[in-house]
Amino acid sequence: MDDNQFQILLDYLQYSWTGYRRVRKGVKKRIQRHMQRLGCRQVKDYIRVLDLEPAAHQECELLMTVSISRFFRDRRLWEMLEKHWLPDIIADEPSQLKVWSAGCACGEEVYSFNIVWERLRMNFADLPPLDLLASDRHPGYLERGRKGAYNRSSLTEVDPDCRERYFESRKGGRQFVIREYLKSRIRWEIHHLSTAPPGTGFDIIFLRNNVLTYYRQAARENILNSILGSLSPGGLLIIGSHENLPSPRPTLKVGTKLPCVFQKIDL
Repeated sequence: MDDNQFQILLDYLQYSWTGYRRVRKGVKKRIQRHMQRLGCRQVKDYIRVLDLEPAAHQECELLMTVSISRFFRDRRLWEMLEKHWLPDIIADEPSQLKVWSAGCACGEEVYSFNIVWERLRMNFADLPPLDLLASDRHPGYLERGRKGAYNRSSLTEVDPDCRERYFESRKGGRQFVIREYLKSRIRWEIHHLSTAPPGTGFDIIFLRNNVLTYYRQAARENILNSILGSLSPGGLLIIGSHENLPSPRPTLKVGTKLPCVFQKIDL
């Protein structure tokens, strides 16, 4: 599959060429193997099969997903959460804290939050109950997240003390597994971000490095509107450090310390 054929497929799926720029080589290989299994030599034949066979279309969508992540990705964000935003939320004594990692891939993000929450437990006598939801459309990613086993490369931003406290070393230090008590506090759910959100009243929503990177403008607008409807007033929307909102949102106030963090306000 050359770039012209890949562009045709992106047009069909309404995905962004720019978003796939850095990862298209690997994605193209996966799609090409899928085409071969379906007996398609040209992308136009492939698209015809996708139109006729829902299972093939679903598999194509899963093959287009990207799971690149690591623990504490964008370190400054996690420092601000631990030192400022979460303590401010806790100080208001909420009845619970609802957090959604939307498009969680293999779970590095949601486990990073769980580790931060555990560290806050050492500084606060009484934390509110935590409702922590991790969702993704790819069931294979969710299964890997439930297992909580990661290669050393996923822990490049995890300091030795954190690694010792919250992970178990396996395979001579080549693999690290999240400790069981951190796994048990997460709800994993299959969910496509183009459908209705899996709940309402979220205090924090992570929407990082998925919709705003890989989808086109119209889809970004529709999905973002839906997700914002599930965010509580005063809640935080967190996007990727290199992402931008598709258009200004009067209900969102950009964070003064990090431009990738927005707070929902009432008008």
